[in-house]
Amino acid sequence: MKVGVLMGGWSPERKVSLMSGKNVVEGLRRAGVKAVPFLVTGADKNEKRLEKRLRAGRFDAVFIALHGGFGEDGTLQALLDKWGIAYTGSGALACGLAMHKGCSKLVFEANKIPTASWHALHKSIEKSKWLKEIKLGLPLVVKPADVGSAIGVTIVKKKNELVKAIQTAFRYSQWAIVEKFIKGVEVTVGVLDKNVLPIIEIVPRNEFYDFDAKYTPGHSKHSFEPRISSWAVKKAKAYAVLAGNALGCEDFYRVDLIVPKRGEPQVLEVNTVPGMTSTSLFPEAAKGVGISFPRLLKALVVMALKKKRKG
Repeated sequence: MKVGVLMGGWSPERKVSLMSGKNVVEGLRRAGVKAVPFLVTGADKNEKRLEKRLRAGRFDAVFIALHGGFGEDGTLQALLDKWGIAYTGSGALACGLAMHKGCSKLVFEANKIPTASWHALHKSIEKSKWLKEIKLGLPLVVKPADVGSAIGVTIVKKKNELVKAIQTAFRYSQWAIVEKFIKGVEVTVGVLDKNVLPIIEIVPRNEFYDFDAKYTPGHSKHSFEPRISSWAVKKAKAYAVLAGNALGCEDFYRVDLIVPKRGEPQVLEVNTVPGMTSTSLFPEAAKGVGISFPRLLKALVVMALKKKRKG
């Protein structure tokens, strides 16, 4: 079995993708799989070039370790479907819906899945109208709509900080999501082949789970014993599955939630290409039920091959 591990790309998450990709190559090789690193570059925006390179690799499947735009927003998945190349993870539509936080929130609300109150702003809206559009009340979280790894995210506590926060989000996306800040315990729930993995509480050293806290060892604590009630654990797991199903996710994904002191867990977002770095949560959750990193990666490749045969 020969697997191409797609990594790099041109999104703001390129650095994270390279870390994930390196780990995936090493993990698959430990599992006895012939894994080949496949660096995606800006030149691969030319679809014919990318197709030619992938076909030349003669891969049985590709493992998508591309985070952010192109690799995670459904674009790459749609191309691989067209070319008949098996790939890990969810399909194009599910990835596109999950990647754009505004779209995913519309899906959550339509399926009665609790999520924080929010407002979307497009870059074309005049700056003078931004504050008039938003009626949520402080504090707020402002984030780019379709960028992960907490890049461009700002917690706004004062009204005079809001414009700058929106400008920061627009540096990375055409859309900014302004969301009501919910104080509570942040947890994540991984789903692997329809099986819910152990819930993990995230305790960042910084004010919130930002880029530094995500990828710098020791800058966040992960606990398999979250400081929430058993009722909240059950609810969080249920909403994670509902969110994934509503978006159409397949094989594996991770759902981030906030659990307030009172009320139900609130779904923040769904990650269809979870990180595979040394500090990433999905492989840690899998390890919590005895699934080693090499075994996890090989299982994901096998799932990809089964989907291709069904097609």
